[in-house]
Amino acid sequence: MASEATSWQKEQVSRAYVHALATQGGYTICDWNVDKDGVDVTLRSRGLMVDIQLKCTQSPRVVRSGYSFDLDVETYDKLRDPERSAPGHLALLIVPPDIGRWVIHQPDSIVLSCHGYWASLYGLGNATGTSSTAISLPEHQELTVKAMGSMFDAARRMTYGNGRELN
Repeated sequence: MASEATSWQKEQVSRAYVHALATQGGYTICDWNVDKDGVDVTLRSRGLMVDIQLKCTQSPRVVRSGYSFDLDVETYDKLRDPERSAPGHLALLIVPPDIGRWVIHQPDSIVLSCHGYWASLYGLGNATGTSSTAISLPEHQELTVKAMGSMFDAARRMTYGNGRELN
């Protein structure tokens, strides 16, 4: 039976996954060594920013048409805050139970054997629990380069589409 990976191993594979996607999409990525604001990485594109809290699991909770992840209320509140300068997102990376299968070495490539999903938390309502709240990550919201583009579209609407003048 496979053993549970450590939290730092999960964090690092999550960062590697997001780094690979951001690189492919041409986005700048900033790693925060302390996630005091509920943010592990920030993506940038032409002045716009997107904040992401990374989570990783070997045993996802499957719900109808996707996944559910219990996020602590403090982080949830930080990411949903309507006064953020960048929209907050949760990204959940799902990895195989056996850590030896996370990275597949092939003669001409290295393959990350995982998949990710995302949810925008910006502007959501109050948490449903006192210590954590369940976040729905629909299966159609795969974390891909195209999805990162959608995150930036939302950031653009948040920044410029509300009719407020920027001084």
